[in-house]
Amino acid sequence: MLTATSTRPTLTDVLADWGASSTSGRAVVAAIGAIAAASVELAGMIAASPLADATAGERASNASGDDQKPLDVLAEAHFVSALSGLDVAGVCSEESADPIPLTTGGAIVVSLDPIDGSSNIDINAPIGTIFSILPALPSGDLLASSLQPGRNQLAAGVIVYGPSTVLIVTVGDGTDVYALDPASGEYVRTHRRVELPVESREYAINASNARHWDPGIRSYVSDLVDGSGGPRGMDFNMRWLAALVADTYRILLRGGIYLYPRDERPDYRNGRIRLVYEANPVAFLCHQAGGLATDGVDPILDAQPTSLHQKTPLVFGSRRKVERVAKYLTEPFSSHEDSPLFNRRGLFRD
Repeated sequence: MLTATSTRPTLTDVLADWGASSTSGRAVVAAIGAIAAASVELAGMIAASPLADATAGERASNASGDDQKPLDVLAEAHFVSALSGLDVAGVCSEESADPIPLTTGGAIVVSLDPIDGSSNIDINAPIGTIFSILPALPSGDLLASSLQPGRNQLAAGVIVYGPSTVLIVTVGDGTDVYALDPASGEYVRTHRRVELPVESREYAINASNARHWDPGIRSYVSDLVDGSGGPRGMDFNMRWLAALVADTYRILLRGGIYLYPRDERPDYRNGRIRLVYEANPVAFLCHQAGGLATDGVDPILDAQPTSLHQKTPLVFGSRRKVERVAKYLTEPFSSHEDSPLFNRRGLFRD
């Protein structure tokens, strides 16, 4: 276990060495530091939630249409309070319909999902926080600032509250991983410039939705399920943790691919992952680790958001695997998955 005397650099050390030369850099450093400090306190709140009854009580729906639990609301308030008084123009959150203004003329805007994977809270499975930092536009318009393409992000990260509390973050110079040292209360770096493994045979998808998928996704997953006896000629394992943060952490360290595609159900035709504060930060982390993130075909980071709680399909992971999914969705054979004439897709074995 890491201790306070570890020789590994802490997040505080790393942030102190980065970004001091510009206003936006200083603002980003302060915001990341505040989010990290707040997450340490939140990890304690989550650990104590069965005793404090923080998951009980009346439930509602949040601004993006998901069930909202008391801990979701507490977490949002906790992060907003941590960012107040900094050079942060405002916060955009899954739990609020509109941006929350903070500092007039602030240099940056923070978008976040305070608690990702809320359905896991009651069963003590991994949950987390996702955040994105964008430059505030000169106009001072908070909504417009939050609706910039993901390529404009200054920083992004996810925090996983599991057996260990882990922070994965990028400021555009690779993706780094930090683990919380419970003895010191500091995040200590465990991985520098993560390189996403290429050859993993793991994939993540909610297979219970298979009957609703597009033919290309059905073809792709069917070929994985067929394993060594199918056109791919190798066996694969499925992993599905029901929390985007946990699947992100696993894929960054172990490789593979994550798929949450669009499907034919009315609420899923435009996907289910929120573009601004879920897909964009995960895509930034993935790209900085040498991977790729798309909506199935087009890069997530190129998408132009049109609303704060806009949804998108999301496919991310090892670059060649993500590119293969695009082939299944765009090339003619993807609509003929049951025809032996189209076994040529087995040529794409990466």
